[in-house]
Amino acid sequence: MANLTNKFPEILINARFYIELKLDGSQEPVDAYFMECTGIQRSQEAIEVQEVIPRRGKKEIGNVLCTKIPGNLKTNNITLRRGMTQSKTLSQWFESVERGNWSKQIRDGSITIYNQAAQAQAVFQFRGAWPVRYSISDLSANGTDVEIEEIEIAVERFYRQRK
Repeated sequence: MANLTNKFPEILINARFYIELKLDGSQEPVDAYFMECTGIQRSQEAIEVQEVIPRRGKKEIGNVLCTKIPGNLKTNNITLRRGMTQSKTLSQWFESVERGNWSKQIRDGSITIYNQAAQAQAVFQFRGAWPVRYSISDLSANGTDVEIEEIEIAVERFYRQRK
C-alpha cells in the first residue's frame, strides 16, 4: 500500500494561530495572544459591462456582448478577541484614535497559522490597521466566565506572505 502521508499537504486546523500587533506604549514584546480572530476576507467586485458589437454581414443590428471585469478590492475589518489582562494597550490605542490621532496610530501586524508540530505554515500580513471598535464582555456578579476584551480593526491591505 502506498504511503499517502507524503503526497498530501497537512490540513491546517483553525485553533493553532498567533496574532501579532506592534503597538506604541506596549509593555510586552507582543501586545497580546488572541483566542479568536474573525472577518479575514478580501473580495473584488465584478463589474458587468454590456456592449454592442457588429454582426457579420448585417449593418443595422448588432449583438449584445456581456462581459465582466474586475472592480474595486475590499478588505473586511478584522475582529480580535482575547481574555482580558492588566495591559491597557488595546484600549489606549482605541482612545488615541478617538482623540484625533488617527494617522499616527496606524499599525501593521500579522496572523500566523501553525501545523500540529508548532511550525509556521501560513503567514498573513495586514497593513494600515487602526481600531474602529473596542468592547468588553458583559459583567455578572454570579458569572464564572473569563472576561473578554474585543477590538475591531480596519485594515487597508491584507495578503498571504509565505507558504
